[in-house]
Amino acid sequence: MEASTALFNQLKAAEPFFLLAGTNVIESEQHIMKLAGRVKCVATKLGLPLVFKASFDKANRTSASSFRGPGIEEGLKILEKVKITHGLPVITDVHESWQCEPVGRVADIIQIPAFLCRQTDLLVAAAKTGRIINIKKGQFCAPSVMKNAAEKIRAAGNPNVMVCERGTMFGYNDLIVDPRNFEWLRESNCPVVADITHSLQQPAGRKLEGGGVASGGLRELIPCIGRTAVAVGVDGIFMEVHDDPLNAPVDGPTQWPLRHLEELLEELIAIAQVSKGKKSYKIDLSPLN
Repeated sequence: MEASTALFNQLKAAEPFFLLAGTNVIESEQHIMKLAGRVKCVATKLGLPLVFKASFDKANRTSASSFRGPGIEEGLKILEKVKITHGLPVITDVHESWQCEPVGRVADIIQIPAFLCRQTDLLVAAAKTGRIINIKKGQFCAPSVMKNAAEKIRAAGNPNVMVCERGTMFGYNDLIVDPRNFEWLRESNCPVVADITHSLQQPAGRKLEGGGVASGGLRELIPCIGRTAVAVGVDGIFMEVHDDPLNAPVDGPTQWPLRHLEELLEELIAIAQVSKGKKSYKIDLSPLN
């Protein structure tokens, strides 16, 4: 846990924010190695602490025929190669308790998917690995729920936890981001992360030719959510990027084009540096004479 605590403290101290970025799912070793190198170049140039993100299995898919990734065994081998080759810490998600132990041997941050943020056994199993735990707020949850979720991690003996806003269901096929959540999530007493890509999903909101549905998204609004998040003063930005988003096998509509990553991050850094979002505003309600 010592190494995890050192990384956790580094991320907490990051100014103006740290970056969790990569692609949605591992498509191939060649693709992930290339992408990791390019994302690292951008983050290094801008001085942002980076944790590279990729999933080995996307278990929560709209269709049973959707691409899921290489699986845990092959996926962890690829993520370990990313760490060794590029010298980057990595973050990946788990869906079942038994996955936590093998994932914890490779991943520096274990991510709990939004739909599973209340699953006590999964949270405890993840916590016991000693790795940093990033819990995504369920689309169906109030921000107050995340205080209890974070406390489950601490109660299991792991103080290294962060919580992540990724939107709230608005009707059947849409998500909205309530900026107040960035403030309220601070009540969890841990770093707050804004997922500025998944929060623009339109779950099962895209009809396919020949029948069926898939998830859509509002990629063009990613800058809008990013600007809002850094102005409020989040500690970290989570985002998924792709070098060919129109042909990405998973969540293409909400992956940010790699060619625009540096440009967007430069703007977010500039906003964060002039904002006082991380400082609480002291409101004086005494009578004004």
